[in-house]
Formats: sequence, C-alpha cells, structure tokens
Amino acid sequence: MIKEGMHLHVLTSLLISLLLITGCNDDNDTNTSATDEQQVIAEPIVVSVGPRPSYLVGQMQDSDLKTQLAQCTNKTMYRHDFSIGHRGAAMQFPEHTKESYQAAIDSGAGIVECDVTFTQDKELVCRHSQCDLATTTNILAIPELAAKCSVPFSPADLVNGVMATAQCCTSDITLAEFKTLKGKMDGANPAATTVEAFMDGTANWRTDLYSYHGTLMTHAESIELFKTAGVQMTPELKSASVTMPFDGFSQQDYAQKMLDEYVAAGVSPALVYPQSFNLEDVKYWIANTPDFADQAVYLDDRYDLADFDPQNSMTWSPTMDELANDGVKIIAPPLWVLVTVDVDNQIVPSAYALAAKAAGLDIITWTLERSGVLSDGAGGWYYQSITDAIDNEGDAFELLDVLAKDVGVIGVFSDWPATVTYYANCMAL
Repeated sequence: MIKEGMHLHVLTSLLISLLLITGCNDDNDTNTSATDEQQVIAEPIVVSVGPRPSYLVGQMQDSDLKTQLAQCTNKTMYRHDFSIGHRGAAMQFPEHTKESYQAAIDSGAGIVECDVTFTQDKELVCRHSQCDLATTTNILAIPELAAKCSVPFSPADLVNGVMATAQCCTSDITLAEFKTLKGKMDGANPAATTVEAFMDGTANWRTDLYSYHGTLMTHAESIELFKTAGVQMTPELKSASVTMPFDGFSQQDYAQKMLDEYVAAGVSPALVYPQSFNLEDVKYWIANTPDFADQAVYLDDRYDLADFDPQNSMTWSPTMDELANDGVKIIAPPLWVLVTVDVDNQIVPSAYALAAKAAGLDIITWTLERSGVLSDGAGGWYYQSITDAIDNEGDAFELLDVLAKDVGVIGVFSDWPATVTYYANCMAL
C-alpha cells in the first residue's frame, strides 16, 4: 500500500468505501454501481498543505532540488500514503487526539498512527506511553483523578536541586475516567512548584494555539475515524509500564486484542500496518495473524545496543538476513540510522540502509518535523549522523529527498505530515 504511493491509495479508498457501504446497509443489499466505483478511482483526495512546505523550500540553499520543489508551490496536492501522521499532527496539535488525527488527515497523510496502550480495565486507548498522562493531558488538574496517579505531583525544590515530578498512567484509571480527560501539548516544566506551572511546558517551537480541549480516543474510536476518512492505519503496540501479565492480561492477549479490534470493525488487514519495538510481538503476529503478517512493522530498536553502529554490520543483532528469515517484511528505524555524510558532507545512505534493502526488507522511518529549529543544534537526536550537513530549516527536504530516492523508504512518519505530502506530490511518488 505505501509502496505504490498515490495509485494504490486510490484503490485503498475504493476498498474502504466498499467496506463502509457493506457495513452500513441493514438490508445486506451490497449492490453498487460501476459508476460509483469508477468515481472513487477517478477522484484522489485533494488536501491542503498550508504554508509550511513553501516556507521550508524558501529556506533551502540554491540547488536543483530547491528549484524543483519551488515549482510545486501552486500545484494541487493529494493525500499520499508516503506521508504518515506521527501521533496525528503533533507539531501543533495535542498528540493522539481527534483534533491531531484530523489535522493529519486534512494535510494529506495517507496513513495515521494510534499508539496503543491499555487502561485499568484493560481497554485499548491511544497514548504514546502508558504513563504519559501527566504531560499530555489535564489529569493533574482533576483532583480526584490526580490522586490515583502512580506518582502524584511533587513540586520542585530548586534550592536543593530537586525537580518537579509526576507520573500518571492509563493503567491507574478506568476507561470511563480516561474519557473525561482532555489532551494538551506534550510537555512539563520541571522547575514548577504548582500543578498549573508544571502543565505549562510546551516547547517554544510548538504552539498552544490548539492545545485546549483535545479529545482523547479509544483505539476503536480511532479505527472508526480513520475508516470514515478513508486513510490507512498504523497502530503501535506500546510496551506496558506495568508488569505483564496484568490482572491475567498477557502480552500475547494484548497483541491479539489490538488486531482483533480491526477485525471487529470490518477493516481489511491490507489497510493496517501493526508496529512494535518488541520483536516478539511482530513474530507473534507473523505466526498467529497471517492476514496481517506481511505488513507487520518491526520498529527497529537495535540502535539502543551499546555498540550499535549503522556503518558496521557486526554491531547489528539480529542481522538483516535473520530478520528476513523470521518473516519480517518491514523495518522502521529512526532517521539517523539510514543516512550518513560522505567526504563532501553530502547526505548519503548508510551501510544499514543498503544492507536492509539487500536483505529484501522494506523500510519506513521516523520522525521528520520533530526536531524543532534545525539551525539551532543541527537537528539534535534525529539528525545526529548528518549534523555536518544540517544548517537550515530547508535541510529537512534535503534529507527527505535522499530517503525517498537513494534509500528507497516506502513511508515517512512526520509530526507535520503536510511537509511529506508536499514532497511526495511534487516528486510524483
């Protein structure tokens, strides 16, 4: 689905439309006219990418790529599967909220992500971490729920070098309680002495303009939203912060329940890219859910190994071939693992990227537009292997061009999907 870009996205829209027609017809009358189907195929989804892509192009140094991208400023843009909404559109909207997901959809993401964790009553919800509620919601401002947090708010004592802390987990509360929360921009002020100050921690390169009354969602609700919008779905099974099994709920139960919710919603497995950093989760899906197996994504955590070097295959365990032999079809490392710089400080594919392709693995990567101001610190963690080549905001497009054309990734997660949507349309991917 991601591989063929817009062409297969149109077919995807047809599949979703047919699923919706079937699911909504109480009389089980599934007759559809050829004209209806042709209309879906003939009309890709027009989207608005806003001013940011053009702004980034304007920041680029003069080059053939800049000239090519600049010529697309007035081009009609369409939804594209190369563009993946990371937690929705988390640069400006509270992550994993309905509003963030809708912003990703509106800006052309063909695939949108719900990170999946669970509540005290073992219901699946969309959160990046099981224990991020203190920084991504208003839970601390609701005394009766704040009292249930694993680690209640403790103010900073700067004189003694003590930072403010709080930890609130989805497993601390029930689904009904979770649904009373509102999403906010992720962030906290570690120097805070009050709850209000602690919750006021949005990075200065983001915005609080939309950070009010964010609508939290269950996993099942996200499926319905994405299904109605006609986008594909990439749920990530998040590591549990509680000890598993949790009240009889095993890791395998958890992995199975996530995919069962797509089956229950009548979503074709061809529209779903389940992800996990836990290779055992991916192997479980391959062995036990064959319909989802080909699109199961291993979020490659080998970069966490102490001696990991993307230029040295001896430091990768398991090897690329071992992953392929285990049935893994798609791997997803962070941006920096896939690229390096040559002697002229030009961005080029890393040994890791070349080896993955040689092993027959498809590649997705993360996360563009999550590094703040690139000219202030050369992009930080996500750009660490190419810092010598990063000095302005437009370099995001330079990296994206290498990822698409030289590495051959099939999709890119972005905190602002419009940027990737613009590139994919301009390059006719």
